[in-house]
Amino acid sequence: MTRIGILGGTYNPPHIGHMHAAQCARKALKLDRLLLIPAGIPPHKQLPEGSATTEQRIAMTRLAARDVPGAEVLTIEAERAGASYTVDTLSQLTAQHPDAKFFLIMGTDMLLSFDRWRQPERIAAMCTLAVVARSERDRAAIAEKAWQLGKTMDAQIEIIDCEALPMSSTEIRASEENCRRMTAPQVFDYIKEKKLYFQGVPQC
Repeated sequence: MTRIGILGGTYNPPHIGHMHAAQCARKALKLDRLLLIPAGIPPHKQLPEGSATTEQRIAMTRLAARDVPGAEVLTIEAERAGASYTVDTLSQLTAQHPDAKFFLIMGTDMLLSFDRWRQPERIAAMCTLAVVARSERDRAAIAEKAWQLGKTMDAQIEIIDCEALPMSSTEIRASEENCRRMTAPQVFDYIKEKKLYFQGVPQC
């Protein structure tokens, strides 16, 4: 059975923390394929002013994926009209690959809010939730939430131990120095070439 991991996000821009989590998940879950899926229109947050376009976020994610063996970028959410809901993405992928086992890779905060997602029961029925634990505190919170979700919706959850790389796309968009430190060289070069982010200050 093919084991397929899914790591979604806005990737605005993709940073080395994203790719580190992807590497950890690929190894821990013994994935045959790892799908990085940039959101088209995020359903729960508005992209900040000065964000990269969808096409630029996809291009940067493809550049970042070069550092993760076996990773590939899918554009199915960007191609879909309307907001990018995980349940729709999984429905499409499971229909295309009915014999595969899917793992939805997420952080602790995403798991803690999982029961507020659109149709979480359907998501849980289509995949295993693979949660990146960056600390013992994360593991305790995940274990408690996993028990709850297992009881209420029969969710299957696996914990991935992954050393913390504290960073965020918001920090990267704030300064050239952060951008240089927190993105892969090829992504930094793309940001510089396209003059993305850092509105009103010298370009990255």
